[in-house]
Amino acid sequence: MPKPQTAVPRELPNSGRLLRRKVIVIGLDGLEPSIVEAMLGRGELPNLARIQAGGNYTRLQTTYPAQTPVAWSSFITGTNPGGHGIFDFICRDPKTYLPDVALNQFEPPKNMLAQPRVLNRRRGRPLWEPLSGKGIPGTILRCPCTFPPESLHGRMLAGVGVPDLRGSQSKGTFYTQDKTAIAQENEQLIILNSGLDFTTRVIGPRNTKMSPVPDTFCEIRVQMDKAARKLTIHTGGAPAKIEVPEKSWSEWVRFKFKFSMLQSVSGIARFYVRQLEPHAEFYLSAVNFDPAAPMFPVSAPADYARDLSEHIGLFSTLGMAEEHNGLNNGRLDESAYLQHCELVLNERERMMRFELGRFTEGLFFVLFDTPDRVQHMLWRFRDSGHPCFDPDLSRDLSLRIEEHYQRCDLLLNPVLENVDENTLLIVLSDHGFGSFRRAFDTNAWLWQNGLLALRDGRKPADELGHGFARVDWSKTYAYAVGLGGIYLNFKGRESAGILEEGAEAERVRRAIQTGLTDFPDTQAQRPAIRGVSRREELYSGAFVDNSPDLLVNFHPGFRVSWQSAVGGFSHSVLEDNKRRWSGDHIVDPEAVPGILFMNRKVQHNHARIIDLAPTILNYLDVSVPGSMEGTVLL
Repeated sequence: MPKPQTAVPRELPNSGRLLRRKVIVIGLDGLEPSIVEAMLGRGELPNLARIQAGGNYTRLQTTYPAQTPVAWSSFITGTNPGGHGIFDFICRDPKTYLPDVALNQFEPPKNMLAQPRVLNRRRGRPLWEPLSGKGIPGTILRCPCTFPPESLHGRMLAGVGVPDLRGSQSKGTFYTQDKTAIAQENEQLIILNSGLDFTTRVIGPRNTKMSPVPDTFCEIRVQMDKAARKLTIHTGGAPAKIEVPEKSWSEWVRFKFKFSMLQSVSGIARFYVRQLEPHAEFYLSAVNFDPAAPMFPVSAPADYARDLSEHIGLFSTLGMAEEHNGLNNGRLDESAYLQHCELVLNERERMMRFELGRFTEGLFFVLFDTPDRVQHMLWRFRDSGHPCFDPDLSRDLSLRIEEHYQRCDLLLNPVLENVDENTLLIVLSDHGFGSFRRAFDTNAWLWQNGLLALRDGRKPADELGHGFARVDWSKTYAYAVGLGGIYLNFKGRESAGILEEGAEAERVRRAIQTGLTDFPDTQAQRPAIRGVSRREELYSGAFVDNSPDLLVNFHPGFRVSWQSAVGGFSHSVLEDNKRRWSGDHIVDPEAVPGILFMNRKVQHNHARIIDLAPTILNYLDVSVPGSMEGTVLL
């Protein structure tokens, strides 16, 4: 990297004053254009309307697929996914066929004294690299695919991709005195002793230095006061004692988990008291890395997260901070979930306000993920055709998404206060949103059409275990992993591949494209899938070989099934989506564009998310790297 140089101040025309150019980027993940435009028409988003009046608004072309890590990686690199290597939340290991997290990779320690390492799988040249080379500072808050953070001239706090302390993307713990309770998906369940005073534990990370590998834990004591409708929890951490009213979240609690007499790790979590009668039940959020002492660096410089927490208080470091799994599993209700979303949003707002207060030049970026999470979990209340539509609850909850958009508009008050004539302001969403009514199981369809084989005469309707356990790879031509991707079972690439590139592989591709295009859903009386794209039609660049071979483009209302996404099978090809996760955007990307507001007039209204990085660099008078494919919009 070139030696940093001092940024050159600009003289404003006819002013005689020197000001340094600034770019402020506010990401509002998942804002849907049709909702934004309707609310603008009703005068319900005054700050966005103000930006539009003085500049420009347009719909923003997203990426293939329309997913948060894919789209934001294209935003920061100015390339299609083939140029940065992120194609999904989920990838597969061609040696095992098993699903894996696509955003980062953990490497075990080489010996007992060494520490494990984490690697960022996102490649490409992010826009803060050429900025840093010119000595132009950047403040990057919670951008996806920045874990572990890269060095830059400025500050960075990592976003989507940061795991919890156990290495998952969000695994909470449900505590109950109900002895018949059964663990739900992606959660830890602890059965409590009866009575009003009992001890239990908070589960920490696994101690990989021991064999067999045990869980670390912190013991806690809980006292129930039914008259006062609260729990008193002696945490063994800091604070040492907290009182949590029923139907409320606690403050952050810091726990210390010991690996040995000399080694421990700190984590933070919040309690939610669900009920005291007929028996006690409470919930613990996923245990986050402690920003003051994270297990792996979550900021650059490494001590920035600690310094930030000293100024604004503790905050979530987890990439997917909102407790959507708790709601999806029925451990939290909508009120508890929305309370938690507001806690997360308030933390992010405090970060933004603090950093804007000392921002004088260069690039400022902050992402608010919460609108995406609210829509995922509450869309069913505004869609009477959704299988989980509840008319009683909808009377109270049908407008919560619009109310959250208004909350996001209010976030722009301190932003606009920091905008002057030398500031480029960009407000955008990475994709739009829609209903997720029906789930399509790609692996079941591949089996049904003779492209995927199961051993011992098994069928998708049977109990097949996890991770393709019953697949006969010697007779399988294609398989699905991830949120819409299909891989061919190639020789030399997959460990048990059978396909050769050429006529045979082409036959398989055509069979899938022909069979899935306009695939009918007889129950919904409309097609579920618009078509299937080949990767060579969508991607170019150094990392194309890491992408799925085919990408399924769903019509609005449909999405890949939960089972197929993680390398499994549903009992049928099409079925109702009966989860609380009822909204989604992983459909044909043309159906879910994002939004783009700028306080400058743009040259055309066909903006793409890959256009933003070169636009920002050009405005800050930095040469646009040749790797960036986007067009300067100003």
